[in-house]
Amino acid sequence: LEGIRGNGVSYFNMVKEKGLEGIVLKKANSAYEIGKRSKNWIKVINYDFTEVLITGYTRKDIKFLLSYQDGTPAGMMEFMPKSERHKFHSMKKLKSETEDFVFVEPVSCKVKHRFMTKHGKLRLPSFVSWRE
Repeated sequence: LEGIRGNGVSYFNMVKEKGLEGIVLKKANSAYEIGKRSKNWIKVINYDFTEVLITGYTRKDIKFLLSYQDGTPAGMMEFMPKSERHKFHSMKKLKSETEDFVFVEPVSCKVKHRFMTKHGKLRLPSFVSWRE
């Protein structure tokens, strides 16, 4: 695929307007390296931001269960800084437990994610901030 030289900010803004996933910035004379990350090729992702509810978490690997404001499942979130995990555990109110899950009173937060899957779940959501 032919690239566009220069005007990266304008091009990325167009990608955002069209709702596309993102762009790749690369040094013009660099070769793609299979199976490696390279500072010569940088992925710039067009994240979406969504307010969701944390309704619980898995016991084993602490993945957070997310739902939309209407209660529809939004997926699972793995990425939350340790300091925010501690804050969550101090503010959560236990609702019920099973062998695999802990369910809590919903806690509102904002997450960033790549897009929604065809099933309406958030792709790779990660914590941004707490909501009131």
